[in-house]
Amino acid sequence: MQKKTKAEKNKAKLSLRRLAIDTYHENVTYLHRECEVYRAEGFQALSKLKICENSRHILAVLNVVDDENIVAPGELGLSEEAFAKLGLKEGTMVNIDHAEPPDSMNAVRRKIAGERLDQDDYRQIINDITEKRYSKTEISAFLVASGQTDMDRDEVLYLTEAMLEAGERLDWDEPLVADKHCIGGIPGNRTSMLVVPIVAAHGMLIPKTSSRAITSPAGTADTMEVLANVELDISKLHDIVRKLRACLAWGGTANLSPADDIMIAVERPLGIDSIGQMVASILSKKLSAGSTHLLIDIPVGPTAKVRQMRQAQRLRKLFEFVGDRLGIQLEVVITDGRQPIGFGIGPVLETRDVMQVLQNVTEAPVDLRQKALRLAGRVLEFDPDVRGGDGYAIARDILDSGRALDKMLGIIKAQGAQTIKFKPGKLTRDVCSPANGVVTDINNLTMAHIARFAGAPMAKGAGVDLYKKLGDPVKKGEPLYRIYAEYPSDFDFAVQLSERDNGYRIGSEDEIPKVFVEF
Repeated sequence: MQKKTKAEKNKAKLSLRRLAIDTYHENVTYLHRECEVYRAEGFQALSKLKICENSRHILAVLNVVDDENIVAPGELGLSEEAFAKLGLKEGTMVNIDHAEPPDSMNAVRRKIAGERLDQDDYRQIINDITEKRYSKTEISAFLVASGQTDMDRDEVLYLTEAMLEAGERLDWDEPLVADKHCIGGIPGNRTSMLVVPIVAAHGMLIPKTSSRAITSPAGTADTMEVLANVELDISKLHDIVRKLRACLAWGGTANLSPADDIMIAVERPLGIDSIGQMVASILSKKLSAGSTHLLIDIPVGPTAKVRQMRQAQRLRKLFEFVGDRLGIQLEVVITDGRQPIGFGIGPVLETRDVMQVLQNVTEAPVDLRQKALRLAGRVLEFDPDVRGGDGYAIARDILDSGRALDKMLGIIKAQGAQTIKFKPGKLTRDVCSPANGVVTDINNLTMAHIARFAGAPMAKGAGVDLYKKLGDPVKKGEPLYRIYAEYPSDFDFAVQLSERDNGYRIGSEDEIPKVFVEF
């Protein structure tokens, strides 16, 4: 009988060590450079390892360390994500080996070369991403290739179906489950937090699950988290929706289209959000959440994601094509995307705007109120008992009566009111007008960048508070907006960016860009 080599014996003798390192949707493992298994097997940093113990196994990206205080030569360190996924106790003896590259990478290479992929290709890619067989580098390659070479409408359908199949799918056992989604790109556009309580107060089912921000200073989940817990498991989410007809939650913990959350973690630092990926992301999440009726908001403006009406019409047709084939009743509206909606940009400031609208206070932002009412009205018109054109008036009555506020307070209580009292950042700087005139342009991208540089959405109190909107008269030296930050480095970055370009243009009224809307 052939004796095992020393390396083969040591394969089963690495002690599992949990490291308090958050690698955000990626399995990462750590070996000491002097580890005999590392040296004998020829492992390299950033290669993928298979970690096994009986029937349990995970794949993880290797990092090599030289400090025994982090990982000793006889230990295998795991990041928080990897440790939770493997599900073994610290100190368990595990085997490691080279991981086979996922077969679907061949399809990714073909996409990089500009080829069209079929349904099986997308199914295999998404399955491997969901099972953490891809590193973030490999996911980046897939995302960039899909964006650069573009996907035709059938490919977008295949991608959406694959993402839908890879996760849980809720079934509310009701004929009408409503939802609303904006494609993004407009800072402060926090209409979902108003539409949901209005629609739920009418009695319609609207379980709103949202992603966190990708390239914006805040997403619905980031902003709602200022008020309540948004990380709900499926059981609790079900209970809340059955009781209150609504929720405002993050979709990540419910395992709805899990590949989407993994890809968003890569898209965020890259700042990419391609059209095909966006459609697949939105529709897979909505269908996973059990939606039967969906309203899509596409803002159009010079610095919005969609800048021309013909682009909006193309996107609308893509949504309708995929939605029709996946059995969801979908309506698309094109809205004003020339400037931020509301006054606040960033979680705390946007939350303030939402609550002011719900409370019907005089200082509430009128544009946020009006847009939310119009969107809520269109969702209400999915109800067969509501005549077309009557939705706006019904939504306004629900808001003005206080029923929407009561519903929101009920949702906050059911999800678990936030125990931390977030406030606007303590570091502030007013940015003032360089000339007399009227505001002729507010650059959405610049304002979003300033708010993100200030720390939003990770720092809840960071962001920008607008004092002037399109068409408002200003005098030289008058404040246009205020920057809020919680940390000095973020504050300095945001101020420096605002000094290079404050995002505003001052001129005469005839220079204000025209608006194309369907309301």
